[in-house]
Amino acid sequence: MGSYQNINTLKPEGIENKKAYLIGGGIASLAAAEYLIRDGHMNGKNIIILEETDILGGAMDGCGNAEDGYVARGGREMEEHYECTWDLFGGVPSLEEPGRTVLDEFRELNIDDPNYSNCRAIANRGEKLDFSSLGLGEIHVKQLTKLFLATEDALGATTVEQFFEPTFFETNMWLYWRSMFAFETWHSVVEMKHYMHRFIHLMPGMSKMSGLVFTKYNQYDSMILPLKKLLESKGVVFDLNTQVTNLDIDITEGKKTVTGIHLTRNGEKEEIIKTTKDDLVFFTNGSMTENSTLGSMEKAPVIDRSEGGCWRLWKNISKKDASFGRPEVFCGNIDKTKWESYTITSKGPKMIKLIEKFAGRKILPHKTITGGIITIKDSNWVLSVTANRHLQFTDQPDDVVVLWAYALLLDKEGNFIKKKMGDCTGKELLQELLYHLGIDEKDMQEYIDTSIVIPAMMPYVTSQFMPRVKGDRPQVVPEGSTNLAFLGQFAEIENDCVFTVEYSIRSAMMAVYTLLGLEKNPPEVYPSQYDVRVIANATKTLYSGRPLPAEAIIKKLLKDTTLEGLI
Repeated sequence: MGSYQNINTLKPEGIENKKAYLIGGGIASLAAAEYLIRDGHMNGKNIIILEETDILGGAMDGCGNAEDGYVARGGREMEEHYECTWDLFGGVPSLEEPGRTVLDEFRELNIDDPNYSNCRAIANRGEKLDFSSLGLGEIHVKQLTKLFLATEDALGATTVEQFFEPTFFETNMWLYWRSMFAFETWHSVVEMKHYMHRFIHLMPGMSKMSGLVFTKYNQYDSMILPLKKLLESKGVVFDLNTQVTNLDIDITEGKKTVTGIHLTRNGEKEEIIKTTKDDLVFFTNGSMTENSTLGSMEKAPVIDRSEGGCWRLWKNISKKDASFGRPEVFCGNIDKTKWESYTITSKGPKMIKLIEKFAGRKILPHKTITGGIITIKDSNWVLSVTANRHLQFTDQPDDVVVLWAYALLLDKEGNFIKKKMGDCTGKELLQELLYHLGIDEKDMQEYIDTSIVIPAMMPYVTSQFMPRVKGDRPQVVPEGSTNLAFLGQFAEIENDCVFTVEYSIRSAMMAVYTLLGLEKNPPEVYPSQYDVRVIANATKTLYSGRPLPAEAIIKKLLKDTTLEGLI
């Protein structure tokens, strides 16, 4: 966007007569509500967020207590160049520091305590592995270069497994990649390409997790709650326990206008909200956390295979026009999109000392612990564990540590627990982790007695990575739409990456600016892929210290020039 584009918008004509209905209460809808007010000059009282559950935040969650156990189904790895995210939170007041913003406190925290992993991967029951190299051979570098240069149309619905030759999946890079981003071999290689372009400037720090930034607390308390408080203060209406079941859409002469919103409140009789072309409707189509279920220490979480309300609504809408996308591509194969995580709440010195051993640093309040996930290379489940900043919850006692773990291969038998991960209780999941951390079976009971483990099964968490082609995801504002926009991970945004907070917030900015016809554009996706310095550093990282092709010739050509030292 640049400073020249960072303007104060003019008030749109007739904005005082408009209402906005936002279907879904995740970060995309909350961001859209704020931009409707901030740049669209809409009265907050005319903005209604319709959410099927009893809480806002979507996938950005965090709840519980030290006695019953904390829960966070997932986490977010962020970086400095989330331009839309920081634009949003640069205008959201901090809840802890009067006169400052969420961005102010976030940036200061990450400058004071920069992220760095001392232990990226382990094997052999606790042996720290060398992570100084990505372990790529010449053929792998060539394939990665080919992917970087390929067009999206040429790749089509190709999977990662179809694109790379088998030895690539034995490299450190694939281990780091799949565990950081939850990639599977059957996922779309186009999405992998998007990640390469979007985050190539972070390639040199990939094995150390440097360059990443994290919130002070869990992301509900650090990001969702202050944004919710701001919207409440502006009069935005939160209509919880309300499920939208269908939209009436008039399609005439290429124009598409929502004329009615069908909904039920608390499962009771259906109502219809009549809308006009002057009203706005934003729909977060698809959901990563729809149909989530929780387990306990003694109970495994079940897989809810019923058709969730969010997916059902998208299917109903998609039948009305091809431009509304094809949801079946993403929600039609739960066994390829399911994912399980578990949150460990552990009291006392035993677990703290164990985690400090692998983290390589002391556990101190508001300081980084592991610096990102530790992946267990020889785990049958491809299990990873992390302890984020201590403390993760505002009411968390100092002597309680919260760990978060997840795995990629839920249907394989564990190395210690001879069951599929998806069939394991919280106790069994803890035992499997303790085994890989080097704890013998006879010594596990003390950890078990002082821990609460809550597993979370999520049927659709990696659905946004499923192979797709053009048209499977609707445009943020489909062609001909007068008052309907799509938000979130399943809307089409050129050049940005799904499975990120940034993607959701960018969709919100695009939707608001387009539907209101504002003379403002969202910030540009950080263009590091076009920076020759970034490309040079990334290439050196891929070669892991080996000489680059024609390196000697290039150095000779650049000698005594302003580009000397580029290679």
